[in-house]
Amino acid sequence: MKAEEFLDILHTAEKLKDTPRHCTTSKRRTESVAEHSWRASLMALLLKEVFPEADINRVVEMCIVHDLGECFTGDIPTFIKTDDDRAAEDELMDNWIKALPDGVSERFSALFEEMNAQQTVEAKIFKAIDKLEALIQHNESPLDTWSENEYELNKTYAFDTAAFSEWFTDLRKEILSDTLKKLDEVSR
Repeated sequence: MKAEEFLDILHTAEKLKDTPRHCTTSKRRTESVAEHSWRASLMALLLKEVFPEADINRVVEMCIVHDLGECFTGDIPTFIKTDDDRAAEDELMDNWIKALPDGVSERFSALFEEMNAQQTVEAKIFKAIDKLEALIQHNESPLDTWSENEYELNKTYAFDTAAFSEWFTDLRKEILSDTLKKLDEVSR
C-alpha cells in the first residue's frame, strides 16, 4: 500500500470522530461513532481469557471497522434505521471497500462477510459487544438524555444476541440490573 492510499483511508475514517451517535456520555457530551468503536475494541481485548477458543484479534478488527459505513451516512439509531437505510449504507461501504488497495479491500470484505453471516464465534462475540456496549453507554448517560422508547429498549434489547454464550447472557443480565437500578433511583 502506498503512503497516499494509507492516508486516504485514514482521512475517510477520521469522519467517525465527528460523527455523533444517538447516546451521550456520563457528562452529557454526545458520543462519537469512533468512541463507540474504541470501547467495543477494548471490550474485545478484555475477553481474550473468557473466550480462549476465539481469535480475539479478529474480533478487535471487526469492532474497529464495523461502523465505517457511517463515514458516508452518519449514525442512524437501530430503532429507526430502515432496510433502505441499511441498503444505502451497505452500497456506499461496498463501493469504498472495492476501491481500497489490494489486500486491504479483500481483508475488509472478508470481515464484513463474516460479521453479516454470524456463523463464527468471532462474529457472534463482535455482535454481542456492539449491541451491549450501546446499552452500557446508555446506563452511564443521564436518564433525561434517553428517548422515550429507550426505557423499555434498555430492558429488552440484545438478549437474543447474547444467548449464544452463557458469559454474554450473564453480562446482559448484569446490564439489565444496572438499568433497573438507574430507573428505580430516578423514580424515588
